[in-house]
Amino acid sequence: MPKNRCFIIMPFSRTTEEHTEEYWTEHFETFLKPLAEECKTLDAVRSEALHGDILRQIITDLVNSAVVIADLTDCSPNVYWELGVRHSFKQCTVTIAEAGTRLPFDLSVKGTLFYYPKNHIKNEKFKRQFLKAIQDCLSHPETPDSPVLETISGRGTLFQIVHRDEINRRIEALFAEQETNARILKEVYDRVGKLSTQSGARLRTVAVELLITNRYLDEDKKFYDSAASYFNFCFSLNERFNLQMINPQGFDEWLEGNKDSYNKVFEKYVEALNEAKKRMASVG
Repeated sequence: MPKNRCFIIMPFSRTTEEHTEEYWTEHFETFLKPLAEECKTLDAVRSEALHGDILRQIITDLVNSAVVIADLTDCSPNVYWELGVRHSFKQCTVTIAEAGTRLPFDLSVKGTLFYYPKNHIKNEKFKRQFLKAIQDCLSHPETPDSPVLETISGRGTLFQIVHRDEINRRIEALFAEQETNARILKEVYDRVGKLSTQSGARLRTVAVELLITNRYLDEDKKFYDSAASYFNFCFSLNERFNLQMINPQGFDEWLEGNKDSYNKVFEKYVEALNEAKKRMASVG
């Protein structure tokens, strides 16, 4: 059975006199990797400082790994950069550091686990917490632990605010289109029975067609039925406009015969839009 990947972010090379390149290699091979793989479904790996397109591979690992462990000891720049990439794309990240590491404020408020390489007794507590954190990631992959994703997704967050503003702009575009069509149609009816009822104007349907096609409003079938009826009426009238020069009298008769239907269709559509606007205003 294929195992889930556990990608470990840690320094490549010397960060202090004590923490040399050899130290970090041993730290991974004898401490972090065996400990992470006590979760039998995980395969723990780290990136290697090799030539070639290593950056692309690191980003791929950061985005696709089921769990990421970030060792923040010595505040290595590459570790913080990789942690930022992970936080921008996915949850399920566990941050750890050697006891005594001074973390930046924006990370100190998160639940970083501290290990004690020279204190066996204290390290037992770290190991239990570490394995529990990994298992929690595997069991609840959607639980928020990324400050970036918490900010841009979900109710009341930046994502929702931007999304709501975009939807409100689209609703305003629907109102503007409908108001323009109502004005055009009034002008056409005002000319009925006069010497010429020909009009070069056409009803606009771009906004309502986008609404019907993409269904970007979380509304029921009744709402979309009213939008579809409105669109079909506008489309039908535009077709009639194309034929008015051939049979002006027939065009006038058709307008008069459909005036009540036009009013009902427009009224239901405007009512549906107003209700949708109210619901959007109540969100968040």
